[in-house]
Amino acid sequence: MIYGRKWHEYAEQWDRMVIKNDRKKEFEKIAEYALYNRQRYLVIEENTGVPWSMIACIHKRESNAQDKDGNPLFTSYLGNGQPLNRKTTIVPKGRGPFNSFEEGAVDALRYDKLTNVKEWRLEKVLYYLEIFNGTGYDMRGLPAPYLWGGTNIQKAGKYVSDGPKGWRSNVWDKQPGCAPILKLIFQSDNEIKRED
Repeated sequence: MIYGRKWHEYAEQWDRMVIKNDRKKEFEKIAEYALYNRQRYLVIEENTGVPWSMIACIHKRESNAQDKDGNPLFTSYLGNGQPLNRKTTIVPKGRGPFNSFEEGAVDALRYDKLTNVKEWRLEKVLYYLEIFNGTGYDMRGLPAPYLWGGTNIQKAGKYVSDGPKGWRSNVWDKQPGCAPILKLIFQSDNEIKRED
């Protein structure tokens, strides 16, 4: 997947994206939670250069530890959602243990080389979010539900496990996509620029 070929597609999808009516309140709560925890995410941004809003989206999608309202807790590794207090056993394997969410998040972002990205723009955020999750949907010509879940852009099809054998063409990813979360965060805190 090459950014120069994808950013126009992301821009077009972003501009026509609409959150599904039955999921609006869910996304509003997710964005509120991200904004409430902005200072924690900003600490990670200051140590990595990765936009705090992007970190909040990854946290929501990757965290296996959630409170009663479905909000991600700060007790798991940003890179795969496993507990911070032991070495990870799934990709990326062998990371940790970590003393804090922030320490683990910095490690995960460095591991995925997101700390090397310069000039974060909206389209770059979407591109690197998709890469962070995997490019299998792009190879199938589908918009990634990791980005577009819960919107009019999402299409049927989901990897229920890693690798080609995990593909199910008739399954819908019910997790919230990162793009609608970002859109609602930006309505309150617009910091990311667009490509020209």
